[in-house]
Amino acid sequence: MPGFELFGSLEQKETNKVLETGVLMRYGFDGPRKGQWKAKEMEEALAKRMEVKYAQLLSSGTAALTVALASTEIGLGDEVIVPSFTFVASFEAILSVGAIPVLVDIDDTLTLDPKAVAKAIGPKTKAIMPVHMCGSMANLRALANLCREHNLLLIEDACQAIGGTYEGKPLGSYGDIGCFSFDYVKTITCGEGGALITNNAKYYKHADHYSDHGHDHIGNDRGKEGHPFLGYNFRISELNAAVGVAQLKRLDDFIAIQEKNYSIIRKELEVFPEIKFRTVPEGGVENYSFLSFFLPTQEMAKKVQIALSKAGVDGCFYWYDNNWHYYKKWDHLLDLKSLGKLPMEVQEGVKNQKNNDFAASDNWMGRNLSFLIKLSWKEVEVMERAKKIVQILAQHL
Repeated sequence: MPGFELFGSLEQKETNKVLETGVLMRYGFDGPRKGQWKAKEMEEALAKRMEVKYAQLLSSGTAALTVALASTEIGLGDEVIVPSFTFVASFEAILSVGAIPVLVDIDDTLTLDPKAVAKAIGPKTKAIMPVHMCGSMANLRALANLCREHNLLLIEDACQAIGGTYEGKPLGSYGDIGCFSFDYVKTITCGEGGALITNNAKYYKHADHYSDHGHDHIGNDRGKEGHPFLGYNFRISELNAAVGVAQLKRLDDFIAIQEKNYSIIRKELEVFPEIKFRTVPEGGVENYSFLSFFLPTQEMAKKVQIALSKAGVDGCFYWYDNNWHYYKKWDHLLDLKSLGKLPMEVQEGVKNQKNNDFAASDNWMGRNLSFLIKLSWKEVEVMERAKKIVQILAQHL
């Protein structure tokens, strides 16, 4: 990743088809568009690739999460369980529908710890939202069992993990709804974009309407369409969708490249017994967009990250100190720094979590390093990179 590294003639061809019509909006203008419906085309291809009945293309991964929550009728005062390690979009989407994000510890999968989730379930809990961070997944079987036991929804945030699988099912298709991001730094990109997938006809219908101001999309006259319920604008443009149409055709090739580069580096690092690689749940296959492992101590992980940076090894992430992906820097959430007044239910729900103990998460995140796996590397570049990492690790282990 990211997919833009390999932009080429296919992306140009698909976007030119849209530019030649001059119709950049995904709805309406049936005549001038000359049969070009790129958002619909990508939705059909995505549903087929992800082995589900329905796909709804949206303006971003954040939009996908927001629409997924709204489509399942999660709203004011409802609680949604999310991991302490995720991108801020996860809790932003929850807040946007008036619900309460409940932060829960991660384990050595770098995703939700099912035991911690079980303890966090309460009378207001409506959904569990595992976030498949850095290309790999949570223990979805354990989380699905909890959902069945407590009558909860399982909403997969697979924004960083497209192309991975669990028990033979594409990530995103295991739960009630799955969400993807196609922003500029994802394995496949639309520039800006996202999607949700589901096998539930009701949720899909809600998503279709809600993401387009409530339009019911019945008939051929957009101005006469009904609005059965309130909606908002989370539409993607045809130009962004056209890029996605091309990129989705290349997904399997991209995953194969990532796996090759990932495997070369991992093989070199396996000489160090002190390293513990991130756990991939049994039955899971990651999408190889990141290589993540744990060092013996937090101090050592930080020193190694600094040394790697000085040696010119880019793309090495120490998430423990990251502003956007780990709870320690989310003061704007925990202190409720909002431009508008938040509902009292949300204020109370978040306030109650401010002093939560995430020592278990700190144990894993403090010792973790994650290496971005690029698509554009030549094999010689991958080997040189692996050797640099080995040299620096040898100095610290």
